[in-house]
Amino acid sequence: MDRKLEEALKEHPCYSREAHEKFARMHIPVAPKCNIQCNYCNRKYDCSNESRPGVTSEVLSPEEAVEKIRVVKEKIPYLSVIGVAGPGDPLANDETFRALELVNKEFPELTLCVSTNGLALPENAQRLYDLGVRFLTVTMNASDPSVGGMVYDRVKWEGRTYSGKEGAEILLRNQLDGVKKCVDLGMMVKINIVMIPGINDEHIPELVKRVKALGVYIVNILPLIPVDGTRFSDRRAPTPEERKRLMDVCELDVKMMRHCKQCRADAIGLLGEDRSSEFMRMRSCQAGCGPSLGNSEPSLIKIDNSGPIRVAVATSDGKTVDSGFGNASRFDVYSVTNGEAKFIRTVKVDTTKQVAGKLHKEHIESIADSLDDCSVFVVKEIGHMPSKLLMGRGKIVRVFQGPIGKEAFMLD
Repeated sequence: MDRKLEEALKEHPCYSREAHEKFARMHIPVAPKCNIQCNYCNRKYDCSNESRPGVTSEVLSPEEAVEKIRVVKEKIPYLSVIGVAGPGDPLANDETFRALELVNKEFPELTLCVSTNGLALPENAQRLYDLGVRFLTVTMNASDPSVGGMVYDRVKWEGRTYSGKEGAEILLRNQLDGVKKCVDLGMMVKINIVMIPGINDEHIPELVKRVKALGVYIVNILPLIPVDGTRFSDRRAPTPEERKRLMDVCELDVKMMRHCKQCRADAIGLLGEDRSSEFMRMRSCQAGCGPSLGNSEPSLIKIDNSGPIRVAVATSDGKTVDSGFGNASRFDVYSVTNGEAKFIRTVKVDTTKQVAGKLHKEHIESIADSLDDCSVFVVKEIGHMPSKLLMGRGKIVRVFQGPIGKEAFMLD
């Protein structure tokens, strides 16, 4: 490994566990088209409260992406990686290559990263390398076409559409060929594997051994997210214990990534602290949620605190308002009277239920139900659907980010 690549590795939050708390990444959503259909993927839904691969609040042109990077870089000086991860497959979109060219020219100090299904990788490996890409993630879910045929609905290749085992066989052949070419070029390759109980879980150790033989650097075993509108919507996700056991077995062969957050296609910031809403333009939500409200559209609502009133604050640490309504892991409830705020209780939220479509709506409703005694909600961000739901119940919503104190409550 040359010195430049070694230094870049130390600052890549997905490839280095030590880096993920210090360095930020930014995904530029310039690639909407995809050349395969996975049975677990639905890119229809677009909501600021969802966090999963394939979701974005906007699709940018390459030029818009560069303009946005300029803004983000000023506000996040520890930004180290620019990635293209969809919302479709980057290699199925000419815009990906134009964006990589522009970014590499203007920001040569930033590391370029691409995430792909690998179907079009063999013919694009050298092109990616020449554009400055040194980190590549390939999602591979099977090394046996019979297993792959159950994971993939269809594969579009050379003007034809293939399904089942036939399509999986073409995809696997290209994935193996493409990964080998990228490794030989000197690129750091990560393999993503979606763990699907009853489909490929028992097969994964064999797949890991096969990609290790190709020279991949690290493997990331992701839990299935059952998404409404997909063939796997009714399948269960693996338990954390099942996933850990599988990673422990596979780590005997290759390094495991254990800090993945299954990021959105427009994620910005540290892993686990997505700040994409701060830099988002107002766009309509494809899930029917309407426009999403970020920090760029702060609420000017003042709270009438002659009280007493109850205020629910979205927080991860009890000290700052730092979570969105739909992705908060907890809400702290305060009683506010005559300018004084008194802590009442903490309400924990089951974040494993943050899914798409109907289940996503049920998740939002369950949070509102658990906090029904609160009149005011203070959150870092909130989508139109949950905002409309709360206001329909007579609640006040205030968008704010910062310490929990008088400014958060807008107290006089």
